[in-house]
Amino acid sequence: MDPAENLRSDIQQALQRKRLTAWQRNFLTDIHSRLERSQGQARLSDQQWKKVFEILGRPSNVIAMPPRTVTNRPPPHRARKSFRLPLGWAGRRLRRLRNLAIGLVVVAAVAVGQQVFDLGREHFQSAPTNVGASQQQEFAVTDGDTIHVVGEAAGTRLVGFNTPEKFSPECEYERQQGERASARLRELVAHGTAQLTKVACACAPGTEGTKKCNHGRYCGTLQIDGKDVGSILISEGLAVPFVCGRISCPPTPRPWCKG
Repeated sequence: MDPAENLRSDIQQALQRKRLTAWQRNFLTDIHSRLERSQGQARLSDQQWKKVFEILGRPSNVIAMPPRTVTNRPPPHRARKSFRLPLGWAGRRLRRLRNLAIGLVVVAAVAVGQQVFDLGREHFQSAPTNVGASQQQEFAVTDGDTIHVVGEAAGTRLVGFNTPEKFSPECEYERQQGERASARLRELVAHGTAQLTKVACACAPGTEGTKKCNHGRYCGTLQIDGKDVGSILISEGLAVPFVCGRISCPPTPRPWCKG
């Protein structure tokens, strides 16, 4: 199920409560309308996401990721006034010497830059890639296998496993197990160090990021204290393995109502 649709459903249920203040009701109604108009692709600020989950009664869903890497930007370049050499034979000779010196400096700089680039490329190729792990991000747990990073338009489907559906279950037992899986994932991230790594989705070429690929969601893996959450949930009976190929997935396993 599309997590944006899940969020709209939660907002609809919240709007039926009588204890909402007028401001809360107007705020949720506006967010719901934006999600409806944009088909779940509306961009909300981090503060708006936090306020939505606070009103929905799930403030503990927001989990901090590792700190963001800060990059110092160089100061703006200031134009320098050109220095004109004196005219005449001496001036022309000085200009030729100056141009020759500049040329030698440029050649040397290019050679050094090429060496640095080659060394950096070798180091990059030999180092493992960890996408998104160094950025400070917060996310909300949508269900047992889906999270929503604050500030991103779409959710992130955790790969390698599948948990019971709590929003569109096939039976009451699946809904109960889906609630347990979601609660267990929140418990894991609340008491450990979470590390989210984005990975490529198993989709046909050219469909990544569209509704034809995983409902427009991202894909990723989530580790808690170095352990994959999918393996933890599977070992506790709250998930089953679900491994996709390079560009497609098998039928989603949902064994909870077949007993």
